[in-house]
Amino acid sequence: MKVILDLPDNRAMSLLEVLKNISFVKVETISTEKATFFNELKSSIEEVVLAKQGKIKLKSADELLNEL
Repeated sequence: MKVILDLPDNRAMSLLEVLKNISFVKVETISTEKATFFNELKSSIEEVVLAKQGKIKLKSADELLNEL
């Protein structure tokens, strides 16, 4: 399982040190930009799932182009 934590900078290092000392935990840090990308991607996938279930209606390509 992968978990993303959003921690204040002044607290992150102490938690990372604790996690690094647990043998079965692999610690990998990512940039804020990468975390934002993953959150936006997750939201997009959730929208597609809802659209396939018929719970929401997505915009057509024409509607998107008209907005530009």
